[in-house]
Amino acid sequence: MTDSLPMRLYRADQVRQLDRLAIDAMGVSGFELMMRAGRSAFRHLLSRWPQVGSLTLFCGGGNNGGDGYVIAGLAKKRGLNVRLYWLAAPETLQGEAAQARDWAVAQGVTFQPWTPDCVIEADVLVDALLGTGLNSPVRGLYGDAIKAINATGLPVVAVDVPSGLSADTGMPLDCAVDAELTVTFIGLKQGLLTGAGPDHVGQLVFDDLGVPAEVYDAVPHLCRRVDWYQVSGLIEPRRPCAHKGQFGRLLIVGGDEGMGGAVVMAAEAAARSGAGLISVATRSNHVPAILMRCPEVMARSVRSRHDLLPMLERADAVVIGPGLGTAAWSQQLLQVVLESDKPLVLDADALNLIAAQGLAADLRGRECVMTPHPGEAARLLGCSVAEVQADRFAALAQLQQRYGGVVLLKGAGTLIGGGINESLSALANVGNPGMATGGMGDVLSGILGSFLAQGYSGRQATELAACLHGEAAQVAARSQGYVSLLPTDVVAALPSLLRGRDLMGGFEK
Repeated sequence: MTDSLPMRLYRADQVRQLDRLAIDAMGVSGFELMMRAGRSAFRHLLSRWPQVGSLTLFCGGGNNGGDGYVIAGLAKKRGLNVRLYWLAAPETLQGEAAQARDWAVAQGVTFQPWTPDCVIEADVLVDALLGTGLNSPVRGLYGDAIKAINATGLPVVAVDVPSGLSADTGMPLDCAVDAELTVTFIGLKQGLLTGAGPDHVGQLVFDDLGVPAEVYDAVPHLCRRVDWYQVSGLIEPRRPCAHKGQFGRLLIVGGDEGMGGAVVMAAEAAARSGAGLISVATRSNHVPAILMRCPEVMARSVRSRHDLLPMLERADAVVIGPGLGTAAWSQQLLQVVLESDKPLVLDADALNLIAAQGLAADLRGRECVMTPHPGEAARLLGCSVAEVQADRFAALAQLQQRYGGVVLLKGAGTLIGGGINESLSALANVGNPGMATGGMGDVLSGILGSFLAQGYSGRQATELAACLHGEAAQVAARSQGYVSLLPTDVVAALPSLLRGRDLMGGFEK
């Protein structure tokens, strides 16, 4: 049994395959696995609310409902006041769910049908209505029940997945339960960590129910979870004779009139992330401010492609987009950068220009990273933001197929796809709501460009940058909170995560 989140992420159909293989490999019945799931969910419920005295459970007709009957029986045995509402008549239950119903009855549980007139009262509610098999909008009585649960404002435990939430995409299928705690089993469903998933899941805990490792090896996964403490081991320790030339020359291009702050933040983030030399190509009126704010940076005025070409020639990697704008000046600089063969980060207005102007942007075969938020992704794909968010995994695949390179799709549960010899996508399980403010993307681009300039592959640099950026936001939020969190606070938190990389390697604890 594990409570920490695993790295492998699965679709709902893959988890059902894991479930079948686990029963065979472990030599247990499906009902025994259901009992384990119910015990796990009840244990976590008691851990979160140790003084709970009453439960109200909502049970559907499948195995998710069966889990609910098990929890009801366990609660009754413990002496809690238990009320169980069913939305599928108990006599229609089959298989393991029917066994769970009978076991709950043997523990003294009684149940009644739920109607919109029912009064919902309890210390904690348990959502065992709909499981991972849901693939169409929630309608009728189930939809009414979900809305009624949410309207109570009472704490809710969701069993395996909040009812109404797509386990594959992380988007509600018309409506979804708002849980404070979700206990999920056997395989970690990818939709719980991205899209609107985090809004509905609350605290997420995982239990493998004792499934052996060989079962997981038998079902290939398509996505893996990454975080800072997993990927930070990619960073090479610095040797005693290290010099700045070994850590790359990064060029940041952007900062049209009135948007100089974007390149400043990107440059500061790059400097704090270890780039050896950083140059900024921008409008002339931004140069003094950049040098005042960050004297470590070499800032120069560029008026045309002829001013940019010498800077581009000396660079090991390029970031273009922060504050770039969409004027003729912006288009000219972007075209020059796209014609080069330098490792490249395309962000913000660079992406908007590619989408609007149809600039050549086939990034296959080069170390190039695109970092769209959902709005930019929609423009690049010629669709709506709602369509992107409806299935972020599909949008990621479409972006990567259309443009090549590495794609980092921002948002809750940032997704990363592509890269030379990399078949799996990744989900960066980092960050917080305080990052929803202007300038956070500029900081991310600076960090990403820094790692590219230092010689990491596009995929390595992207995973490092996404995870470092999100973890730094977590560090900064401890003192600043979410509402007041600024991009510059994230930059200031970077040294606390990178400090301690000594000559022998390894991070200080």
